[in-house]
Amino acid sequence: MNEIYFNVDAGYLEGVVRGYRDGLITAPQYLNLTQCETMDDLRLQLATTDYGAFLQNEPSPISTSTLVARCTDALVAEFQYLQQNAAEPISRFLDYITYGYMIDNVILLITGTLHERDTHDLLDKCHPLGLFDSMPALCVASTVQELYSTVMVDSPLAGYFRECLSAEDLNELNIEIIRNTLYKAYLEDFYAYCQGLGEPTASVMGEILRFEADRRTVNITINSFGTELSKDDRTRLYPRLGNMYPEAQTRLARADDMDQVKAILEQYSEYKSMIVGVSLHAPADGDGRGAQSLEDRFFGKEVQLNKDAFEQQFHYGVFYSWLRLKEQEIRNVVWIAECISQQQKDKVGSYTAIY
Repeated sequence: MNEIYFNVDAGYLEGVVRGYRDGLITAPQYLNLTQCETMDDLRLQLATTDYGAFLQNEPSPISTSTLVARCTDALVAEFQYLQQNAAEPISRFLDYITYGYMIDNVILLITGTLHERDTHDLLDKCHPLGLFDSMPALCVASTVQELYSTVMVDSPLAGYFRECLSAEDLNELNIEIIRNTLYKAYLEDFYAYCQGLGEPTASVMGEILRFEADRRTVNITINSFGTELSKDDRTRLYPRLGNMYPEAQTRLARADDMDQVKAILEQYSEYKSMIVGVSLHAPADGDGRGAQSLEDRFFGKEVQLNKDAFEQQFHYGVFYSWLRLKEQEIRNVVWIAECISQQQKDKVGSYTAIY
């Protein structure tokens, strides 16, 4: 084993997270969930899963929003247990995982400040894994300039802001550009950090993060169609890593429509199979379930990569992969719940299976 930072504490926590993985909802359990007729039936079925304890005190009938909140509570409780028992350097790796949530939370507060909303109320809507000690101070800011200064002085994201953005950049027209700029800096930084951890973490996380970079590159390209974002701006938002960096990124930057994006993806073996029969615009198909979109296929690919991470031992990638699989599980449960509550059972099977 060449992993230079693996130790006894990391070995214990790896065992813990593999136990978490074993608690993911199985195919027979999903089948039971999809056969539920009411939200109370769904809740009864979920009582046999890891979410049962978090749902038991909720009044009936349970709403979808409450279900999301309690499922997230279960995820946060397990992740925080890992954080509380982690020492360096694994604690640093877990911190890196939270930075993506921090970016989303800060963007939420920036948006609220621009629209003169009460940012204290928005704090309750922030993802728990993206909270940091100085975040309440951000709510005191009455202008984006004050908010920017606070983030720059005392925030884990200060380095990303300092490298990429100025206070003048923080306006409503640029909000998605800001999000993608910060995430680009974060993804590149996280990738470099993982490569420095040695094998097998470098290989496992390298493959996962390169895929994430490719997915973001494709999404930025597609989302820029029909907008004022220039092709040069598009290029600047692409992460400088991934299987499609730099050659395909150069071509994607010049793409004008979905057919051109598809033609570029077809030249990469890891993505060619993903776009066979895919709906570029996700129209409803004949049986009412809706054809799979490219986003659905990306979710499926992500699930497979994160499942593969558990095939190796003695690496940190399992912590990242378990969290991503858990998030997909929550999306699955919420999809099933929405189909039940809206009485659209014909679509209930359109989730991304895990195990």
